[in-house]
Amino acid sequence: MERAEAYGFSGAMSGSFLLSCLLFAAVSRRQRGPYMDEVFHVPQAQAYCHGRFLQWDPMITTLPGLYLLSVGVVKPAAWLLGWTGSVVCSVGMLRFINLLFSAGNFYLLYLLLFKIHQKNKAVSGFQRILSALTLAMFPTLYFFTFLYYTDPGSVFFTLFSYLMCLYGNHKTSALLGFCGFMFRQTNIVWTVFCAGNVVAEKLNEAWKIELQKKRDEKISSRKGSFSDLTRVLKFLVEYLLSPKNLVTLTALTWPYIILVSLFFVFVFVNGGIVVGDRSSHEACLHFPQLFYFLSFTGFFSFPHLLTPTKIRKFLLSLRKHPVQYGLITVISVFLIWKFTYVHKYLLADNRHYTFYVWRKVFQRHELVKYLLVPFYIFAGWSFADTLKSKSIFWILMYFVCLLAVTVPQKLLEFRYFILPFLIYRLNIPFLSLYRQLLELAFYILVNAVTFYLFLNRTFQWENSDEVQRFMW
Repeated sequence: MERAEAYGFSGAMSGSFLLSCLLFAAVSRRQRGPYMDEVFHVPQAQAYCHGRFLQWDPMITTLPGLYLLSVGVVKPAAWLLGWTGSVVCSVGMLRFINLLFSAGNFYLLYLLLFKIHQKNKAVSGFQRILSALTLAMFPTLYFFTFLYYTDPGSVFFTLFSYLMCLYGNHKTSALLGFCGFMFRQTNIVWTVFCAGNVVAEKLNEAWKIELQKKRDEKISSRKGSFSDLTRVLKFLVEYLLSPKNLVTLTALTWPYIILVSLFFVFVFVNGGIVVGDRSSHEACLHFPQLFYFLSFTGFFSFPHLLTPTKIRKFLLSLRKHPVQYGLITVISVFLIWKFTYVHKYLLADNRHYTFYVWRKVFQRHELVKYLLVPFYIFAGWSFADTLKSKSIFWILMYFVCLLAVTVPQKLLEFRYFILPFLIYRLNIPFLSLYRQLLELAFYILVNAVTFYLFLNRTFQWENSDEVQRFMW
């Protein structure tokens, strides 16, 4: 990092942390007590603070990583600063843990952008800083910086694990992946993703040699034709069926294999992925979740995905391959018809944005969910098109992980999209400075609206005296 870039990054990080502290103070003044899921998380952390490690709230569905880390940070800080009484492990103190995670996420996002795009000499230090700042302000994640939720810590350990994987420190990466798993069980998918990065790299090297043998042109990230895909899949099967290759891949990825094996042991002993209340977190094949994710990504990445050039390219592709797109349309309609699930929380809780998205869009008419298919197809095509700089094996591996982390979820919850979105966004090419600034301005606007609604547009339910607030 050059000196000017270092100063710029320090300034951006300090400025964003100061802004976060001001917002943190405003949220803490308006909402002093636990809100939403905090009513489960805060008492659990406070029980740990008082040494009651065998106490467990059966309504909590995640492992105790957040509470253990909170005690590990707050208790020593209280001892060093001489804090006693209710301030130790108070709601505000516990929430502050996520403010620290947010600062860590900013730094990790910058380091990941630097590592992933290090070969692109056209990218300036200012662009890297701006992109890291934008992703650190990503609205769905940034909002939960100010509440005691698992999301900031879950993202921190997953991004840290990914960074260590890219630098080849796979034992450290697996250990950090375990920490991420302790925050949220589905993060095991991103441990598989890290192992997949290693496998994709070896496959890509072998694929280049295969193409050279056939005197083909240099490797293409994604040619798009069915015959090319068939040839890649055939090569993939042949490569993975070779005992020598399997031994090589196992030697490279053994830390991840151990962690994934421990995960399966946990699932067997626990009787499922979820701990605590399982009645509201049943796994199912909810394929439209992929369409919701693509729509979510299209909304938050419109400077990347929705450009005149991309629209023209999509229309040209549509004209060249009408049969393929027709088949995709039929499959999409079938998946929506047979595999759409509506969780009871989605219909009942009017504090979440998803409640209004579902009511204002999907519940307008029974046909709306089918009429959106063309938009899903464009979003999917544009999404894949932005990843064309990656190898075909990386893309296949990422899409497998994306399906694994989204499809089994019955509840439409934007928080579940945070990590797959960030991994995607980190790996796509940089835009022009104008579009980067547009993206940052859009995130700031969305955050401003969200915090205004949360802090000022409160309401009450008929059967409750508690103040209710709008949130993600």
